[in-house]
Amino acid sequence: MTKRILVGLAVVVGLVGLVALIGWMLPVGHRATRSALIDAPLTSVFDAVRQVDQYPSWRTGVAAVQVLPDDGRGRRFREDGSNGPIVFRIELSVAPSRFLTRIDDPDQPFGGTWTYELAAEGAGTRLTITEDGEVYNPIFRFLSRYVFSQTATTEQYLADAQKHLTPR
Repeated sequence: MTKRILVGLAVVVGLVGLVALIGWMLPVGHRATRSALIDAPLTSVFDAVRQVDQYPSWRTGVAAVQVLPDDGRGRRFREDGSNGPIVFRIELSVAPSRFLTRIDDPDQPFGGTWTYELAAEGAGTRLTITEDGEVYNPIFRFLSRYVFSQTATTEQYLADAQKHLTPR
C-alpha cells in the first residue's frame, strides 16, 4: 500500500514538473486578436468601450467596477469579476477609433494590454481587440496555452458588446 502511494505521488510530482518545464520553455508573451462587426454606430461602440464604470451592466463576469483616483499617470479602475479584482490603467483614448488598457496590478500572475481599434463598416462598427498578454508563472503559462483559451475573454467581450449594442 505504501509503495502504491509513493508511486502515485511520484507520478503527480513528475507531471507537475513536466508541466512546469514545458511552461518554462514557452514564451512569456503572447498576442491574440479577435474582431467582430457590431450593429451600432461608431460613436456608440466607442462610448460603450470607454465607459468602464458601465461594464457591470453588460459584460459577462464583471460584477463591479470602481474608478480609482488618477495618480498622475492616467485614469485607473478596478474590475471585480470572475478572475477576482484586477486594476487596469487607461493608457490611450482617441475618440472614436482607439482605446488601450493595461493591467496595472503587480499582484497578478499575468499582465499586458488590450488595444481596441474601431472603424466604421457599412452601417455598423468593426471592433478589433488585440491582447498583448504576459503570463509570468510557467505552470499558468502551460495552462493558458494548452488548457484554457487565450482568446476566450476577448471573444466574450465582443459577444457581450454585440448583444448590448444591437437594437432590439
